[in-house]
Amino acid sequence: MNRRLICAATVTLWPAIGMAADICTGYGPQTPRDITQTAGSNPRLFNLAPPASDLNLCNIHTHTNAEHKGPGFAIAAGKGTHGGWKCNDTAELTAQEREDPFDGHGPFGGVKPGDTIEVHWVYSSCDVSPGEGLGSCMSPACANPQLRVEAQVFLVVNDPYAADFRTYDYHGKVVDGLHQPDTLPTDTGQPVVFAGSTTGPKYSQQECSPLQVTWSVRPTCARVDITSLHAWAEENKFNEDHSHGVRQIVTEPALLSPIN
Repeated sequence: MNRRLICAATVTLWPAIGMAADICTGYGPQTPRDITQTAGSNPRLFNLAPPASDLNLCNIHTHTNAEHKGPGFAIAAGKGTHGGWKCNDTAELTAQEREDPFDGHGPFGGVKPGDTIEVHWVYSSCDVSPGEGLGSCMSPACANPQLRVEAQVFLVVNDPYAADFRTYDYHGKVVDGLHQPDTLPTDTGQPVVFAGSTTGPKYSQQECSPLQVTWSVRPTCARVDITSLHAWAEENKFNEDHSHGVRQIVTEPALLSPIN
């Protein structure tokens, strides 16, 4: 069913008083958001998903720029599909760190040194294996899973001493019967955990996502080497060959969950 029809059909679920007239109604809490702002009045409640270690990794992908706004990534990059937020220390990069050894022609499109990316490790309660897109997180036998996204914002640099993105990839690791990445970032602050939705440029405050997702967003940036991203594009099993666009942050309180 068309989302506009869904919004129209459910408009009576919430009172209109105090709500913006141009937002979709009847949906659960939305994402992305400013993770420093804890207020939210969305009435749709759902249980937060278990920790990532208790779920199956089902997908890894990236967005350029950061979709969320946070303490370490608060520089506005504009509106629209290629807007979002940049790491605070972007302007401090040296000429060498900004130099593109691939001259814009590397195998991983939509990203170059000096860019900010937000990486999403998507987990599912379904008995699934890692694969392409959100469809890999569901199955005919499990169409309504609990979903969790572990998120990290990176500043892309030309520096072999920066993080190698492939260390965060999936190479067949299985722990207690569950698919897991080789590792996740652990030195970028305590993740902010909250209830939200799926993201991506097709959604907005007028076009909401119906899926329920538990988010875990790390508050500061890390640096990642551009060469490792291009190497990842040639070997990852998610068929990811470019960095995706962003959904603008959601600011309407009626579309946000409270952060405890």
